[in-house]
Amino acid sequence: MDEERASEHPAWPLRAVFLLALGAATGLAIHFLLDGETEGQHVGEPLRMSLAVALGVAGLVFAFTVERLRWTWSVAGALAAGAVTGFVAYWNGSGDEWGSSETWQFASSVFAVAVAAPLLQSARDSGRFRFDYRSVHGHAWGNVVLWCASWGFLAIVLLLLLLLGGLFDLIGLDLLRRLMDKPWFLWTILGGALGAAIGLLRDRDKILLLLQRVVMAVLSVLAPILAFGLVFFLLALPFTGLAPLWNETKSTTPILLTCIVGAIVLANAVIGNGPEEEAKARPLRWSAMALAGAILPLAIVAAVSTGLRIGQYGLTPERLWAAVFVGIALVCALAYVAALVIGRSGWAERVRRYNIVIAIGLCLLALVLALPIVPFGALSVSSQVARLESGRVTPQRFDWPALRFEFGPAGVRALERLRDQSANADIRARAAEALKAKNKWDLARPAEVEAREKAIGRLRILPAPTPLPPELAGAIKTRVYVGDKDMRALDDDLLPQGRDMERCARSCDGPPDEAEGGDRPDARGSDPRRGGIARGEAQAALHRRPACG
Repeated sequence: MDEERASEHPAWPLRAVFLLALGAATGLAIHFLLDGETEGQHVGEPLRMSLAVALGVAGLVFAFTVERLRWTWSVAGALAAGAVTGFVAYWNGSGDEWGSSETWQFASSVFAVAVAAPLLQSARDSGRFRFDYRSVHGHAWGNVVLWCASWGFLAIVLLLLLLLGGLFDLIGLDLLRRLMDKPWFLWTILGGALGAAIGLLRDRDKILLLLQRVVMAVLSVLAPILAFGLVFFLLALPFTGLAPLWNETKSTTPILLTCIVGAIVLANAVIGNGPEEEAKARPLRWSAMALAGAILPLAIVAAVSTGLRIGQYGLTPERLWAAVFVGIALVCALAYVAALVIGRSGWAERVRRYNIVIAIGLCLLALVLALPIVPFGALSVSSQVARLESGRVTPQRFDWPALRFEFGPAGVRALERLRDQSANADIRARAAEALKAKNKWDLARPAEVEAREKAIGRLRILPAPTPLPPELAGAIKTRVYVGDKDMRALDDDLLPQGRDMERCARSCDGPPDEAEGGDRPDARGSDPRRGGIARGEAQAALHRRPACG
């Protein structure tokens, strides 16, 4: 079948040149649409950003799907993909104001396009909306391999340009190096290199098919390892109990969903496009069956974990999306178990048929979730505000930054109502403070407030009973970044007992875990988003009082 697919689409030498020019023009257009008034600044205007998104997505879809055969289908598909993703980006507003709900909506639209691409390619090959599994599966894997290979080609092009720039710079010709510093040049190179790579590889289908087979062969060999691990995990659950999972509900669902995705990918790598491509080794075939059977119990545990977290902390866009992912995992699990039970020895053929239905369903579901139809933000706001007003969570522990910046317009409207109508004076004050904030870093989350108060409580001022300098106390409360991994560091290391004034001032320079490989920016500024007390502020506060230990 792969050879037939390659023969149906003969080499098209001009495609690489055409896609190179199209990609370079698209990259340059995206740069001018996103370019702000100052160099390196991107605009947040929704219309210009949505046009840039539409151009980029449409260009990629066209490049991946275009063939001489029925090329108008690729044009129509690219325009539709660009229109959908551009509309979602425009509807979500300025990118600087996107919360988690808007980000997930846009990601859902991109996912819908990625799933629709191999369906479009299969329909184009047959000339009608008929989705042959061999064709869909082959195009899907081929697109993944082509995507990775194209970015590898782009990386080589950039390294080559850097090398040539350094070479010519040795003799005083710095034109290429100065061009590399220009954003418009880099956008042009990015688009042109990706277009050229896609065109060159599409004209060498045999190489692409060989890479695809190598990837599937490697993944199929990994199937027994994951199968053994998942089966051992499920067999160990009756002995360890589920309590450890419920104590870690924040990480349980993502890990389980990742295992489910891995199980589906590796199982399909083993069964291939058809009976002739199925792995012949029995351990591989048994491992594929074990992976297919393990999906259902993993999905059930993930569903219970997600339900527990929602019950404990209410709805948020992330938890609603997690519930959607768990629902998809349950559908896939039921389909694979049904194939095992009904198909038995021929289960793989049933799985292939089910995969087509699942792919079409996923594409439609992702499209619906991307459009402003399901109000995840509004549902989350109703849940969280109800918890606040009922007293299940205190105003001090309430996540005001999420309501202001992550739940969309519904969160802002809820804050305005709480500010104007709440009977609780503390709620009114905190809602007003949240509305005045320019970004989420201006509002401390409950965990950060608790950790900062604990840090202040551990301070010892000498000679006693000298009070803590108010400037330093205020700086700690407002300027120290405290994340989930930083609370212990702040409590134990940031302001330990027994240090003199100068060392205390230096310790306020930033969280100590930066030396441990943290990925946050340099914390030496006074910007609260950079996570630290400026050294000058700490020293100015301390020098007015006796030393703190």
